[in-house]
Amino acid sequence: MQSVILQYEPWIRLSGFGVVFLAVALAERWAPRRQTGKATAPRWMANLGLVMVDSLMLRLLSAASAVGTALAVEAQGWGVFNHLLRPPAWFEGLAAVGLLDLAIYLQHVLFHAVPLLWRFHRVHHSDRDFDVTTGVRFHPVEVLLSLIYKMAVVAVLGLPAVAVLVFEVTLNATSLFNHGNVFLPARADRVLRWFLVTPDMHRVHHSPLPVETNSNFGFNLPWWDHLFGTYRAQPAAGHDAMAIGLDGLQQPDRWPLLGLLAMPFRRTL
Repeated sequence: MQSVILQYEPWIRLSGFGVVFLAVALAERWAPRRQTGKATAPRWMANLGLVMVDSLMLRLLSAASAVGTALAVEAQGWGVFNHLLRPPAWFEGLAAVGLLDLAIYLQHVLFHAVPLLWRFHRVHHSDRDFDVTTGVRFHPVEVLLSLIYKMAVVAVLGLPAVAVLVFEVTLNATSLFNHGNVFLPARADRVLRWFLVTPDMHRVHHSPLPVETNSNFGFNLPWWDHLFGTYRAQPAAGHDAMAIGLDGLQQPDRWPLLGLLAMPFRRTL
C-alpha cells in the first residue's frame, strides 16, 4: 500500500485538482453568484502563476511532504495513533481527517493573528474578486510554512498515510469549491453548510471589514467555526453588495505575479 501511495500520489493530486477546478470554473460561467470584475484575465494569470510557483517549490522539496512524513512515522511506529490500541481502519481514517481539519482551522486563525504570518496570508485576501482562482492564491512562503506545520502535526499524531493523502486532496478540492463564484439556492446552501463550507459562507471571510475577515476560518468542515465562536452567517452588506478584498493592496497592472510575490515584503500593511 505504501509503494502504491508514493507511486500514484502526484497523479491523484493533479487529477483531483484538474477535475474540480474545471467543474467549478464551468459552474461559474453557467450560474455565477455575483458579477465579476472586468480584469479577469490578469487576475487569473497572477493567481494561476502563484500556484505554478507553489507547485514548483513543492516539487523541488519532494522529499518533504505530509504523506511522506506519515509513511516514515508509520514505519518507525512513532506518534500518538501508533501507541494507542488501533481502532478499525475506517474510524482511524475519519479521526485523522477530522484532526487535520481542526489543525488547518487553527493554522488559519494563527495566520490572521500573528502580524508576521499575516503579511504572507494577506496575499490571499488582497484579491479584489472572488472566484475559483482565489482558492489557489497563496504566497509560496505561506505554503512552505503550512507544509512544515502539517508535517509536524502528522508526526506528533502518527496519522495514517492514506488518510493524510485523502485530506490533502479534499482540502484542495474544497478550497476551489468554497472560493467559487457559484450560485447555490438558499435552501441548498443552508443544508449544505451544516456539513461543508459553502461559497456563501466563505465569501464573508473575504470582506475588508475586520469583524468579517476574522470569521469563517474553516475550509472543509464548518463545525470548528461554530465551536470556537468564529461563525458568521452572512455579510452585513449582503452578498451582492459586499466588497471583496483588503483595501490598499491592489496588485500592479504590470507584472502582477511579481507584485504578489513582493507584497509581504513591503513596508506598509
